[in-house]
Amino acid sequence: MPHPDFKPLSLMSAGPVAAAAPAEPWTPLPYADVPRYDASTLLSQWLRLHAGHPLPPPEKEHPLADGWALYHSGEFERAAALGLLHGPEGLVLANQATAIYANYLEPREAVRLSMFRQVIERAGAQATAEPDNCQALYWQAYALGRYSQGISVARALAQGLGSKLKGALERVIELQPDHADAHIALAAFHAEVIDKVGALVGRMTYGVRAEASVELFERGLALNPHSASALMEYGRALLMLHGDARMGEATQLYEKAAALEPVDAKERLDVELARAGLAD
Repeated sequence: MPHPDFKPLSLMSAGPVAAAAPAEPWTPLPYADVPRYDASTLLSQWLRLHAGHPLPPPEKEHPLADGWALYHSGEFERAAALGLLHGPEGLVLANQATAIYANYLEPREAVRLSMFRQVIERAGAQATAEPDNCQALYWQAYALGRYSQGISVARALAQGLGSKLKGALERVIELQPDHADAHIALAAFHAEVIDKVGALVGRMTYGVRAEASVELFERGLALNPHSASALMEYGRALLMLHGDARMGEATQLYEKAAALEPVDAKERLDVELARAGLAD
């Protein structure tokens, strides 16, 4: 079972923070056993594939159907590029593909952080123009969270990024109460802040509580019980909030995540990450 400070940022070894060339090809998915999708099979599995973040499916003949098929098959770079060709409608695909790739596969820390900043800027601009756009708000928050972990949570809080992240996720849940991933991300935020600044400062300064974290995790997993990433985040949170006293429960959550049958590339990465966590 991983140490409480385990951060599910990347399955690749991070290189030096010194400048690396973002224009280089993205690292390909290293697994050959990932399900492959085309526009037709994508739409037949759409509800399962998007159980964590409900999103209307594209029309079968729309180019974005091919883009989402690429994303779920692990072709993150091609999916992101295609999404960027289709204006505001394609931004969710571009942002999701970029953020997930950066989170799991980009080995260069400087490039990873640059990618998260790209998503923060694109999604943030879209959320400003469309304040009720749940997808823009969620991917802005996701990228803010991973970027904050990359630069250190304490530094991010000092820069005011935590309040922005929390506000975006709370707005998503208000607009879309069945957005499982938003519940999980907000739950993780509560736990991470308490771990870094303590329960009293966390409650008084950032409005976070351990009880709220657990409630949000339980709600998120009730909405999407097959999320390996949610199970892992819950395990990490139990360790951050309660230490080794909850090691058994945390280990069980990781074991459950590692045993799931992935339905797409992102879930395959999550299952591998759970296995790696158990091996630590």
